[in-house]
Amino acid sequence: METQEILQLSDELVFAQTGKYLDDTQRTILQGVCRGQRYIDIAEENGFSEGHVRNTASKLFQILSESLGEVVNRTNFRSAMERKQSLIFSSNFVGNDFIVSNVNVCRDISSNKSSPSKSDKFQQELSTAPDLIKLSDREKEIATLEKWILREGCRLIAILGNSGIGKTALACYLLQKIKTNFDVAIWLDLNLSPPLEKTLKSLILSTANQTEEQLPSTLGEKLSILLSNLQKKRCLIVLDDVQTLLSEKQLAGNYCSEYKSYKKLFKLIGETVHKSCFIINSWESPQEIITLAGKNLPVRLFPLKRLGLTASEILRENKLLDESEWEKLINIYQGNPLWLKIAAQTIQEIFSGRVGEFFKYEQLYISEELAIILEKHWQRLSEIEQKVLICLSQKIEPVSIPQLLTESQLSAQELFNAIKSLGRRFLIETKMQEQETLFSVLPIFREYLISTSEDSEKSD
Repeated sequence: METQEILQLSDELVFAQTGKYLDDTQRTILQGVCRGQRYIDIAEENGFSEGHVRNTASKLFQILSESLGEVVNRTNFRSAMERKQSLIFSSNFVGNDFIVSNVNVCRDISSNKSSPSKSDKFQQELSTAPDLIKLSDREKEIATLEKWILREGCRLIAILGNSGIGKTALACYLLQKIKTNFDVAIWLDLNLSPPLEKTLKSLILSTANQTEEQLPSTLGEKLSILLSNLQKKRCLIVLDDVQTLLSEKQLAGNYCSEYKSYKKLFKLIGETVHKSCFIINSWESPQEIITLAGKNLPVRLFPLKRLGLTASEILRENKLLDESEWEKLINIYQGNPLWLKIAAQTIQEIFSGRVGEFFKYEQLYISEELAIILEKHWQRLSEIEQKVLICLSQKIEPVSIPQLLTESQLSAQELFNAIKSLGRRFLIETKMQEQETLFSVLPIFREYLISTSEDSEKSD
């Protein structure tokens, strides 16, 4: 095993025992032990006292001894970890998966256990990746994601947000920026909702020198091969439009019945030690990813925030006038680049770019292009979510939970489920007022619901 693989496995074992990952000092000591250094050498090289290194190592090896069921020390640490790795890959299946300690993994059925040679060339499959476009004020987001992936070893990251917020553009820019740190870079667009078998075939063929004829027939074996590839090579994989796998008319994060098997893929990626990273872009997160995610865990959620005043560049490019009104326009359209672009084009076409004139009209105009986008979000909602949004849209001021319970006529459990789901879809906002939580619908969505209600009344 390579040193990095040993550290990753140690990290998982320590977390399983203590609920905490290795800190920088522990990682430094284990790296030195892997290189065969004595404690005094590790101490001198890193500015520690020998006593501190010995005490830290002793406590760490005690944790690993309890996890592995054998005495672990400086001299046998590497061999103990290699035995553990061998045990993982020789364990028996439980269905398609098997369990070692409390970690679900898949058996490696590949006969080739060797690491890729230094002569291996960088591979990429980016034929479905979009063209790079100008990225507005996302330097902080890029820096955070780069840190999570390259420095903190995240295995699965979900970039989340409404349509048009810039998830795809951000992931595309990030991939192009950091892909040379990996052996393989892949972009898969799930917009056409491919079955898992097809997605696995694409991933396996793109991460290893295998032909379609060599692929096994069962889902468990395909997952095992993919995991083996992710452990042998460092792969950066982006799955775009994951929301197409998720069901409409249910609470957020539930799969369509024909795509439930994707849950196995994401659990495998998130729970098992490997040196690759998956990035998914979605309007909402699958529920199992929410369960696996945490601040200091290898699975993380990244809700993409709205643009601030830097979104003014979008309005400037569309030659809008009345710059003093731009902040108001940005706030109404939630700093969403696509929604702002559509609004700016509308203002240019109807009002010759005069934002002030646009705001003279009491009801905000929802263009056909934007209505189509908002309708897609609306159609995804469950019945109880729609009830809550309708109640919120009828109020200008934020609403409390007791008010919602009264006006929606939902039970407390139904209301709480609806609020939680709408929050995960980024369709409501919350604020605290006098130690009470208040809720409101996004302004642009409120206007959409009002306009569709009026259209419905006219047609009746």
